[in-house]
Amino acid sequence: MIDSSVFQGKKAAYATLGCKLNFSETSTFGKMLEELGVRTAGKGEIADLCLINTCSVTEVADHKCRQVIHRLVRQHPGAFVVVTGCYAQLEAENVAKIDGVDLVLGSNEKANLIQFLSDAWISKEADSSKVVENEQDKNASFFVRKTKEITSFAPSCSRGNRTRYFLKVQDGCDYFCTYCTIPYARGFSRNPTIASLVEQARKAVEEGGKEIVLTGVNIGDFGKTTGESFVDLVKALDGVEGVSRYRISSLEPDLMSDELIDYCAHSRAFMPHFHVPLQSGSDTVLKLMHRHYDRQLFADKIMTIKSLMPDAFIGVDVMVGCRGETPECFEETYEFLNSLPVTQLHVFPYSERPGTSALRIPYVVSEKDKKLRSRRLLELSDSKTHAFYEAHIGKEAEVLLEKATRGRAMHGFTKNYVRVELSAADACPEFDNHLLRVRLGDFNHDKTALRVAQILTPHSA
Repeated sequence: MIDSSVFQGKKAAYATLGCKLNFSETSTFGKMLEELGVRTAGKGEIADLCLINTCSVTEVADHKCRQVIHRLVRQHPGAFVVVTGCYAQLEAENVAKIDGVDLVLGSNEKANLIQFLSDAWISKEADSSKVVENEQDKNASFFVRKTKEITSFAPSCSRGNRTRYFLKVQDGCDYFCTYCTIPYARGFSRNPTIASLVEQARKAVEEGGKEIVLTGVNIGDFGKTTGESFVDLVKALDGVEGVSRYRISSLEPDLMSDELIDYCAHSRAFMPHFHVPLQSGSDTVLKLMHRHYDRQLFADKIMTIKSLMPDAFIGVDVMVGCRGETPECFEETYEFLNSLPVTQLHVFPYSERPGTSALRIPYVVSEKDKKLRSRRLLELSDSKTHAFYEAHIGKEAEVLLEKATRGRAMHGFTKNYVRVELSAADACPEFDNHLLRVRLGDFNHDKTALRVAQILTPHSA
């Protein structure tokens, strides 16, 4: 039983690190707490509760998590501090020793976060009058299960402060790439039913949602729990009336079927926007990473997308400096990406993670070379993105605008994810979460968006 009285009138502060999936989950936790009487602490207010949803994809991410925990503990003295997420799963005992932390929940336990929080908060208040003689007794409680025991699925469909909704369709991963700790942090692949996700999409529409992003850890693997498939999910969601746009957050190339690409190309609401992890354009490195494809398969998928959707935006994840990536292997990656009609590169320097099999690969890339390689790929990305945007100048497009501070320019995205800027003079509150038909102009001042040259007939309210 959850004692809702413990939450009444309380204020909460939230911090999220890492992926879109984490942001979606945090937003859902916030919504659940709000329904129990907890409001978000305003600027300068001292919160009664601090919730930190962590990431552990790199060593830098771990460091940022610790920094955020320490900062919130300082900013909100006396607050009840709960830490969850990937870093909490992998380093639960160490997180529990951080001064000020009260509760640490692993990936399985966060599905029941409210119950754990209620029990722990009541227990803390009951013990507040007791004198703690041993400093070690001040360590937080932590609840974490082994990877193979992570079986729960915490549903999430929330927008937080964003226009777009994020619908969690899958969790966990069975791939165990040599450089990655995510399967250990998130557990094996699992998912809810298509029927339950369709119902969540319908509720998002009732709340005014027009765009939904499908999130997960390895969403193309959808269906292992229920015997369904990702393409079946896409078809079912496409039939939900009121959703104007769907985006697929990230999809492994070996799980991107031609049937799925073809369906998206002719669907009612799935946008011509794909995010496809490559990691390396060298077959030698892909084998060392234990990836499930080679560069030819990746190239074939990109060309299939472009043949059916010539204006599709294609984002690509690429890792630089991993063990085994010789200068020759990096040059293969650079030339391969340069040859493909992709739009943007998300570049990640390799970070060594304890317990991963990549540590057994003898060839190590220096930090200096990682930075140089990252810079080259980022410059290539900037060039490709600029050319993609430039090709859209003068075209008509439908833009979903996002709320902006009064007196500021509004921003939004076209169907194929070109960022668009509507000047402060033309912006108005009625355009928030509104599909607007426009003619695209030249770049804005910092070249991060195309300006609206002309407002055409509004598409919908």
